[in-house]
Amino acid sequence: IKVYRSADGDTYNAVGIQSPFISRYADFTDTTGKSYHYKISFLDQNYNESTLSNSITASTKNLSDDELLDMVQEAHFRYYWEGAEQHSGLALENIHGRRNMIATGASGFGMMALLVGAERKFITREQLVERFEKITSFLEKADKYHGAFSHFIDGATGKTEAFFGSRDNGADLVETSFLAQGLLPAKQYFDSTVAEEKVLIDKIDKIWKGIEWNWFRKDDKSKFLIWHWSPDQGWIINHKLIGWNETLITYFLAIASPSHSVPASFYYSGWASQGAEAQQYRSAWGQTKDGSLYKNGNRYYGIPLKVGVSNGGPLFFVHYSFLGLDPNRLSDAYTNYFENNRNIARINYRYSVENPEKHKGYGADAWGLTASDGLWSYQADEPVKRQDHGKITPTGALASFPYTPAESMAALKNYYRNYGKFAWGEYGFYDAFNLDENWRSEIFMGLNQGPIAVMIENYRSGLIWNLFMKNTEVQDALRKIAAEKPQ
Repeated sequence: IKVYRSADGDTYNAVGIQSPFISRYADFTDTTGKSYHYKISFLDQNYNESTLSNSITASTKNLSDDELLDMVQEAHFRYYWEGAEQHSGLALENIHGRRNMIATGASGFGMMALLVGAERKFITREQLVERFEKITSFLEKADKYHGAFSHFIDGATGKTEAFFGSRDNGADLVETSFLAQGLLPAKQYFDSTVAEEKVLIDKIDKIWKGIEWNWFRKDDKSKFLIWHWSPDQGWIINHKLIGWNETLITYFLAIASPSHSVPASFYYSGWASQGAEAQQYRSAWGQTKDGSLYKNGNRYYGIPLKVGVSNGGPLFFVHYSFLGLDPNRLSDAYTNYFENNRNIARINYRYSVENPEKHKGYGADAWGLTASDGLWSYQADEPVKRQDHGKITPTGALASFPYTPAESMAALKNYYRNYGKFAWGEYGFYDAFNLDENWRSEIFMGLNQGPIAVMIENYRSGLIWNLFMKNTEVQDALRKIAAEKPQ
């Protein structure tokens, strides 16, 4: 599809090309208070062009802060609405990537973004119900392994996509936990007195109760959960889940399960273990002894960090597990997690302000090192020199809105107003950009678009946090973990 623009309604000039699989085009003009006219044409495989369409008109305006947040949330919501995999209604790994490859964890994030969309009136409740009917029907039939889903699923068939090789042909418990984190607030959102919504509640409950979290202990003596299981190779990957990282939600939901739970003691014996194996694991990935005991206790830029490896790690650690799970409500023997997450975000912010590697663009309005597409590959950046590749990843600061509202708003205004022509597209912000290299990612990523829409909503209204925390099984898990607190 070829896109034409006119400032006067008479003379049209080509401004871009769009894939026929994407139903909109983003045109960033740098000018407010002006109207533009658009027409499109279609190109065939030989680049023969059709006549131009009828015109539509769009106008630019100055936005208030609330209007800006509305626009940003709606754009990132669209990734999961208009950009969803066509057969399942679930989230693609990325756009522009494989058109049938569903990302399980990103789909959980997407379900929460859909709830935001309905609450903000981007879609109707009827549209939301229809989409969840499609989603739950697909999930009921998709490949499962002791109730858990694979990391990637073929949207056309529901079969596992072994994207990372032959060992990746079975269950991924972490991705499954991200999916379940999205299902539970949806279960609370729907109305059991409305027949079609009651059907959805029951289907969600069946999927949730079908996950055999306790299977992923590997054996009865284990004090850890295991990340993967293969139907023909068993526990060959044998990756134990040890915090601090993005897998807190996995332990939390395994404890919360009403049908296949693990003992609440796993929170301290597995996730927050202080054993030798856990210490070695943390020291290896963090390349430091800081936080190897799970608790940290150091100050970075004068900011105390009670829990976290190194100086906190990439920011997705304080996003992925806390899209539904309200960190204000979670305290353990070491910290309150809203306080701890906020300090991790503040440390990340201060690193970017200090900018020890002198990367272009870093500062008080461009910060938030986290995982995203990179110049050569996917990279998990964090605020230490060895893991700082000069990327500016919008989801880092924007999904931190609940923790750092002023700093996040400054970043949002900078990214949109100063870099929008470079960094903004049909589904919100592109995944990352690097001003040192004059590079911008060409993709929107399912794991990164959702946290922006959801965490901005948690900052504005607490919607997803409130829904998730209303679940009685979630409340029971909080009590169980509190009862295990070491004396």
